[in-house]
Amino acid sequence: MKKIIIFLIIILIIVATISYMYLNYKAMYNEAKIKNAQYESYNGQELYGTDLATLINKAVDDNKKNDIQKDDQGLYVDNGENSIRIDIKFTDDDSIHTMEEIDNSGTDTFMQYYNQIKFKCTKIEHHSKTNMVSYLFFEQIEN
Repeated sequence: MKKIIIFLIIILIIVATISYMYLNYKAMYNEAKIKNAQYESYNGQELYGTDLATLINKAVDDNKKNDIQKDDQGLYVDNGENSIRIDIKFTDDDSIHTMEEIDNSGTDTFMQYYNQIKFKCTKIEHHSKTNMVSYLFFEQIEN
């Protein structure tokens, strides 16, 4: 009788552990799917400079939350899982600037000059390992 009770307790612990792992996986998957959808919604879309500044702040914040390291130039390093990069091409001077440059110079300054200028997301890339958005490229479409 004792062996049967011990056997049932072990089975119960195994089932509980597997259930916990599955529910935890599902929760992380759903959270990642929601986060990914937020970035993917910009693909092909036009937005104003104020919205782009908000997106840059979100990407920088996500990189900080995920402990993404910076290289010696101050750019976030692609970790292959959950890092995000944003580059912006300006037609004013035909240059490409990173989100880190804009963040370091202040998004307030960016918004002051580009708040009513439209940008379009023309390129989006994903991490091969997690299929999370890894890169967004925006181009200025109005002066």
